[in-house]
Amino acid sequence: MNGTMNSATWTGMIPVEDTALAATDTGGPGIPVVYLNGQFATQGYWRRVIAELGVGPQWRHITYDERARGKSRRSQDYSFEAAVRDVDAVLAARGVDRALLVGWSYGAFVGAHWASRNPDRTIGAVLVDGAQPYDWLDEAMEVRIRKMFRRMGWFLPLLRPTGLAPRMTADQQADSNIEIGRISRVSELGPVLDRITVPTRYVVASGTSLGSRGDEQERIRAGLGAVTERNPNIRISAKVPSNHGAILRKDFRAVADAARDVAGL
Repeated sequence: MNGTMNSATWTGMIPVEDTALAATDTGGPGIPVVYLNGQFATQGYWRRVIAELGVGPQWRHITYDERARGKSRRSQDYSFEAAVRDVDAVLAARGVDRALLVGWSYGAFVGAHWASRNPDRTIGAVLVDGAQPYDWLDEAMEVRIRKMFRRMGWFLPLLRPTGLAPRMTADQQADSNIEIGRISRVSELGPVLDRITVPTRYVVASGTSLGSRGDEQERIRAGLGAVTERNPNIRISAKVPSNHGAILRKDFRAVADAARDVAGL
């Protein structure tokens, strides 16, 4: 593992299986917060939340790019289980035993699964407009997803140098999207959330965003009511006005407030 040190902040590559993940760790004695990105997003999306919480004695911020995203290298495995394993790898590499997880979108699913499986290592979790049980995937939706990514396939490589698109093929991105649809099913995700025993807070967006139709996303969000009724450890911290894609940019304060709430418990 190589890296550069600037004051207490470490930046470098963390070797994992057949790949290496670009990561940043602000260091220090504060509560370790591990940020879990959206499906094709990068660690840069968290900068407003981190700035709102502040870098100092109270917080230690750890961000990283998932496989083939941002500055991380390609892999032969882009599965959801690989994403969950990578949380362990990052924590081990940075010498962290227990952490507070903050995940947005795809990262919320990763955070929910990791917290459910590792209660003794999880301080708590903040799930930002993701990990909401709903049966939205069917055969027609699978076809729609594959068509959408293949349609975008010609220009995605042009965006890769900017970090706005992953170094994955259109089919690999579609496979990842379809897999999260299966993981989202009530029968799959419901039991995972029911097993969470640490303080967990949802920050929920409003309206529609890229890829959704009509009130599709609001119907998905409505399923959280049953989750919070069954598990007293899980609450909705805030429903904010911004949509799914803009929530970390426009409502970062609500995410930071949820992190403070969980840390206080």
